[in-house]
Amino acid sequence: MHKSIPAWTAGLCLLAALPTSAQEKKMLSFDQIFTRPVSITEQLPGIRGWADKTHYIEMRNGKQVAVDVKTGSDAPYTPPPATGSTVNVKDNDIYLQRPDGSAPIRLTTTEAEEKNPTLSPDEKYVAFTRNNNLYAIEVASQKEIQYTTDGTDVIYNGWASWVYYEEILGRPSRYRAFWWSPDSRKIAFMRFDDTRVPVFPIYSEKGQHGYLENTRYPKAGDPNPEVRLGVVPVDGGKITWADFNEKDDQYFGQPFWTPDGSALWAQWMPRDQNQLFIYAIDSNTGAKKVVYEEQQKTWIDWFTDIYFLQNGKGFIVKSDKTGWDHLYLHNMDGSLNKQLTSGNWRVKDMLQINEKKGTIYFTARKEASTRYDLYKTDLKGSAPQRLTFGDFSHNVMLAPEGDWFITSYSNLNTPTRIALVSDKGKVARELGNARGATYDSYRLAPTELKTYTTRDGLVLPITIQWPFDMQAGKKYPVLISIYGGPDAGSIYDTWKPNLSGQWFAQEGLIQVVIDNRAAGHLGKMGMNYIHRQLGKYEIEDYMDAARWLATQPGVDASRMGITGGSYGGYMSAMALTYGAEVFTHGIANFSVTDWQLYDSHYTERYMDLPKDNREGYKITSVITHADKLKGLLRIVHGTMDDNVHLQNSIQLVDKLEDLGKHFEFMVYPGERHGWGGPKATHSRNENYRFYYQNLLQKPLPKLFQGTN
Repeated sequence: MHKSIPAWTAGLCLLAALPTSAQEKKMLSFDQIFTRPVSITEQLPGIRGWADKTHYIEMRNGKQVAVDVKTGSDAPYTPPPATGSTVNVKDNDIYLQRPDGSAPIRLTTTEAEEKNPTLSPDEKYVAFTRNNNLYAIEVASQKEIQYTTDGTDVIYNGWASWVYYEEILGRPSRYRAFWWSPDSRKIAFMRFDDTRVPVFPIYSEKGQHGYLENTRYPKAGDPNPEVRLGVVPVDGGKITWADFNEKDDQYFGQPFWTPDGSALWAQWMPRDQNQLFIYAIDSNTGAKKVVYEEQQKTWIDWFTDIYFLQNGKGFIVKSDKTGWDHLYLHNMDGSLNKQLTSGNWRVKDMLQINEKKGTIYFTARKEASTRYDLYKTDLKGSAPQRLTFGDFSHNVMLAPEGDWFITSYSNLNTPTRIALVSDKGKVARELGNARGATYDSYRLAPTELKTYTTRDGLVLPITIQWPFDMQAGKKYPVLISIYGGPDAGSIYDTWKPNLSGQWFAQEGLIQVVIDNRAAGHLGKMGMNYIHRQLGKYEIEDYMDAARWLATQPGVDASRMGITGGSYGGYMSAMALTYGAEVFTHGIANFSVTDWQLYDSHYTERYMDLPKDNREGYKITSVITHADKLKGLLRIVHGTMDDNVHLQNSIQLVDKLEDLGKHFEFMVYPGERHGWGGPKATHSRNENYRFYYQNLLQKPLPKLFQGTN
């Protein structure tokens, strides 16, 4: 049977045949990588977007020019006068800035802090929260309107409870939980009651006595906040509450106003998160009517957007209910009009609809799960047409009306290029290429995109960066960097300049990234495997990948390291316990160690309630498998992590100590979920020390002392 030649072996053969000039390429020095990082690629044009449908904007010599897509001619570009005012908080008060550049107008003068000031669409009002109540101020008269009065330390109006901020509305919301109607006449908001949500204390060591920071944080199985959805007229008055019972065990997603402001569409799920309803709420009566319903055997993710067609012709949503993300056109009454895309591939984003032409532009992972391309289809659901090209991943900026787009494209070993392309898929002009003489003057360790096969036959991606000048018969250590969370893959066929990776390739480290079945390459179909056993299939996939790696020439299976943070920290801790027969060294940063210790909404989405899945929670806990530890595990955590609590690492440490296991433990005082500044430098250098001592088996070079 023919045996394939490893890439690095083939590389040695190729190198021997190269002319002397090719072999004399420079190696990047320590200073060029760590002290004064060098740019090995050329600067790309500064494309800033589109001036109109036939002119894109580019920065040249600090000035903006508009470039004609057909001729390439350019002219100075002056942005249109700003038409919108802006608001911000300064010294706990709200200031409004007019577009004419006049002095800011102070709108509030209170000691209490105003939060999330948000202009109404007509710019006549600014809504905000203060002391957990919802307010607005009329800009012209500076008259303040108070909509709610019951805000306390556990009742929040328009200000999100922690679990909604973290898991549902998202961190970009900055806790804002109110939404203006398009006509500026009403405000929708959520009211949260955290009375029954348990308090989690986070300890700070600062000062003589330290202090506690108490957070209402529902862990798996705990009572959640009680939520009401209300609508209030802009000028105040009676609040219309949507027809839900706040005592029900339920979740509300981000609501969406219909374009005419006549109805508020509310996303609703039961606590099991396996059903999604969108209700049209009558903003005058609170009555609700179902306009969309979806049910899955595992879980459903919230919609982050609903695209409404003009003149009430329907709406489009993206759903993964078939096992793959696709676009669906519905009539405004909720009935399905047409499935617009289909197949064993995933739509990512719908960028634009040209309703005049009936054309839909969207990005998708269709050609390969590791690449993004731009496609177009129509409202009839015709076969999609690929507009981008080549074995590249594309990041596109689409012109208004979609006749042109600019793509930044690359792959793992091809630096980024930029091109102007028509909606026929024809390249009009190449606009830039990051690869130049500087890049070509250096010897760089390439990255291979390969696949591995799981024990049950799934084929998944893995990338390998081999060391320079590997010697036949010599074994080299492996460092696997992972994240591993659901639909959070790390492997994309795109250019990622990684100077530190070049250093460790010089030092003799095989650097690997692995994605598991739930990372997104197999769509929701792949994610469904992990339902009720979050972490089990993922770590087994990593074990299968590592076992395959161990069969490759030059790989030292006795030095198989792994590292990651957050979910990647959980995976690293599982690797050294559940996967102890495969992995020998690991650094687990700010890790979940038992899913009963993480928040309700995230955990139960995948695991269901602890009382309904006791075995699943047991087999996915690092603590359950702590007795298997035989390699070296370093546990790292910030003491004030308000997302994955230090409690996770402390409970694992306690168990390992009781078992008499050797391990390493490092804390970063006062740090949250990850850290920057001096702590980040210290953390990096200590990680490097770990790699040198345990994988490369030599001291950390003194060069690293004092670097930042």
